[in-house]
Amino acid sequence: MATLIGRFLDDLEGRNLSEHTIAGYRRDLEQFECFLRDIARDERPTSAHFTATSVRRFVASLSAAKYARRSVQRKLAAVKSLARHLVVQGQLAVNPTAGLSAPKAEKRLPSFLTMKEIDLLFEAQADPRPSELRDRAILELLYSTGIRLSELTGLTKDRIDLSGGLVRVMGKGGKERIVPVGRAAVKAIRSYLRARTDAPSGRGQPLFTNGRGAPLSARTIQRMVAKRLGQVSEARQLSPHVLRHTFATHMLNAGADLRAVQELLGHASLSSTQVYTHVSTERLKKIYRKSHPRA
Repeated sequence: MATLIGRFLDDLEGRNLSEHTIAGYRRDLEQFECFLRDIARDERPTSAHFTATSVRRFVASLSAAKYARRSVQRKLAAVKSLARHLVVQGQLAVNPTAGLSAPKAEKRLPSFLTMKEIDLLFEAQADPRPSELRDRAILELLYSTGIRLSELTGLTKDRIDLSGGLVRVMGKGGKERIVPVGRAAVKAIRSYLRARTDAPSGRGQPLFTNGRGAPLSARTIQRMVAKRLGQVSEARQLSPHVLRHTFATHMLNAGADLRAVQELLGHASLSSTQVYTHVSTERLKKIYRKSHPRA
């Protein structure tokens, strides 16, 4: 099984999936392979151990270990993808995951910042140091466009048109889309680029760099965003994705069309975007309960 999983992961790498996605598949399938080793006892697990019963037992073990339903769904999805691949490759005669379903995920509304918190985040005058101007530009761009962290780290200078207020991002599955950039973000990026000391020229140069001119890592951006958001919000989740959630929520609250927001976010399915309509509805319910005398 370890060899079969390795070949499957090699196949995934040829499909232009993100490193993050492939790493997730690897972790989940290694956990499944480890579970099969326990079943096989003294034997090395093979495709013969990959049965409907073993998959059901694997899912049951995850639930017994108190994994969140979303995590169980993700792990089962990885196992199902592996099963389909092995059937196509002739390693399995039938798909052992056919008809299996994971427990329904809990309905969790995404965390987002209020308009007051956003105002607090950006109200201070930007520090003139290049690193501070860079961090301000990153925050402005994340909130202005709603792009993912992986999309931001992949940005190069030639992918952003400051005069036109547009940025070309490479989304999931290698799909490119063009997203408008607001005036505040354009201004912040211009200020940062003017202050850059490395200032390399030519196509393909990273937009956001560290002091040595190398591209900023995703982890560095995560730490910076968590620190800055922690100064204005008491929410537990303070990742770059919170600014993506905030972008979508504020757009819909202001009357933006749902399909337009879907396009801006790069969602393949409208159902992924519809979660933000629930956020807006919950907000309206709170206002109603607080304001109506007979609520």
